[in-house]
Amino acid sequence: MKVLSGLLLTPTVAAALLLACTPTNAARRVGGSAYDGTWSVAIYTLRGDCGSVRVAAQIVGGRVYSKDQSYQANGAVGANGVIRVSVASGRLSASGSGRLSQSSGAGQWRSSTGECSGSWSASRHAAYY
Repeated sequence: MKVLSGLLLTPTVAAALLLACTPTNAARRVGGSAYDGTWSVAIYTLRGDCGSVRVAAQIVGGRVYSKDQSYQANGAVGANGVIRVSVASGRLSASGSGRLSQSSGAGQWRSSTGECSGSWSASRHAAYY
């Protein structure tokens, strides 16, 4: 995938878009969610010149965080899998929304200036023992 010109923050999900397996019942009792873990998020630009990228995102307790220090992701996943995320890197920012299932997800994103927009897809990494 082409590296996204600075705006790669489209990690709407950041997305992203998260690398663990389904949380245990103990994790759920202490505030975990069914979507907790590390996810690989592919971000596609469909309008504008922002490129496409693959990033990793972490979900902990239903909250979305970036795995990479070059951008900050902030968002949440509801019990029904609906996800909303905002991502920032320097002066650039984007927001996205979509839906996650147990192992995958998809949605749309848009830059804060409206110059770029597109779609994203995510898959949860399996844990290895």
